[in-house]
Amino acid sequence: GPAGLAAADTLNQRGYNCDVYEREDRLGGLLMYGIPNMKIEKNIIDRRIYKMTAEGVKFFTNKDITTKKQAKELLSKYDAVILAVGAKEPRDINVPGREGNNILFAVDYLTQVTKSLLNSEFKDGQYPNAKGKNVLVIGGGDTGNDCVGTAIRHGAKSVLQLEMMSEPPLVRADSNPWPEWPLVKKTDYGQEENIAVFGEDPRVYNSTVKEFILDSKGNVKQAVIVKLQTVVKDGRRSFEQVPGSEKTVPCDLVLIAAGFIGAQKPVINAFGVELDARNTVKCDENDHHTNISKLYSAGDVRRGQSLVVWAIREGRDVAKQVDFDLMGYTGL
Repeated sequence: GPAGLAAADTLNQRGYNCDVYEREDRLGGLLMYGIPNMKIEKNIIDRRIYKMTAEGVKFFTNKDITTKKQAKELLSKYDAVILAVGAKEPRDINVPGREGNNILFAVDYLTQVTKSLLNSEFKDGQYPNAKGKNVLVIGGGDTGNDCVGTAIRHGAKSVLQLEMMSEPPLVRADSNPWPEWPLVKKTDYGQEENIAVFGEDPRVYNSTVKEFILDSKGNVKQAVIVKLQTVVKDGRRSFEQVPGSEKTVPCDLVLIAAGFIGAQKPVINAFGVELDARNTVKCDENDHHTNISKLYSAGDVRRGQSLVVWAIREGRDVAKQVDFDLMGYTGL
């Protein structure tokens, strides 16, 4: 991903021999498989990989590190190992009927779609096709928006997007002055395309799923959605369902884009890395050292799910830390 690539590129420019291990069949992490082509064309990533390869960085794909033996071998082979595996553990929706077919995590859906596109331009059929289906997207963030746009482009019959939060104001509130980040309603490309195709914004605010209803074959066919109200107790905000607000909607494909809850466990357990309360690698704010000697961390696995630009910054920062530890000074 962007953190690992940035670290390898920076250290390689400094004169180190850098090897990059990637568990997928293509390089780029979420840049490759988590972000649709309409937001980032993959030839941009391929171009950078080509350049780094020509400059001496070595890449190894389909190399998932899941055992203690693999981790031990890497730590003994290299002077430093940087863990930049992201924080892709998805937040689930634990309600009745969740076990039904065609209820997928958003990143899994986007990954399968992009793989099929790159491998065969969808000719292999190895992706969940939204054509002619009522699609329910749970989550109002960037990933949810990508699901909305992708489903529409595949010919979905309808798209409904649930958002737990209240609808933001159209203009800044007095309590949100410049230069603070504007907490106002934003309509992204997915919602814009839904408005153009179906004549309405797909988002339903203050809502979530209470139950999935399955057919006799175990396929999802409907969802019971419910309104939410915000409750503040002891300074902490939570959501409660509004009694009597249930509504049943049709859905043939459900995409869960409810966010992420930290690092995925296999590689973490392989290295024996300590995690913090956020399920990310435990370390000080500006420190990339883990509890394991020679093992560093960078990107989402250290700071939590964030933006690509932050991942690139993390990669460059961890490269500086590695350089200082190995050389006793750094020119980065």
